Amino acid sequence: MRATPTKPILALTLASLLGACAHPGRHEQEAAGFVPGLGEIMAQTATRHAKLWFAGQAQNWALAAYEVDELHEGIEDAGKYHPTHKDIRQPIPDLLAQYLDQPLAALDQAVKTKNQQAFIANYDKLTAACNACHQATEFGFNVVVRPSFNPFANQAF
Repeated sequence: MRATPTKPILALTLASLLGACAHPGRHEQEAAGFVPGLGEIMAQTATRHAKLWFAGQAQNWALAAYEVDELHEGIEDAGKYHPTHKDIRQPIPDLLAQYLDQPLAALDQAVKTKNQQAFIANYDKLTAACNACHQATEFGFNVVVRPSFNPFANQAF
């Protein structure tokens, strides 16, 4: 009679499941200690930047306000979780404030007043500020632009 690997595989699977269940809350603790990398925060910031553009173009001011708020939150998180960076001399919170506070405030005002012309001008100023910060921190290879197409097929702007 030939041995089949079914029983050993089943036993290993069961042991793995029992081991995972033996430490309830462990995964929640690991998730609670998770800190997104600066690159992850900046990637999400790029997404918010694009969505903000489409919201402003559609004059969906509620969504634009939401995206501006999310940008503020992401920038705050970048400084909070990454006050320094191995390749950047100046503290991250200082850089972010220096380059982004004024353009974000002006953009926020344009959204609140539902002024599309001011929105476009201040969106471009924010984009320029992002690029100036990238240049100042030796990340000039990362150039931010207005989105050229809408990759968010599942969202109405």
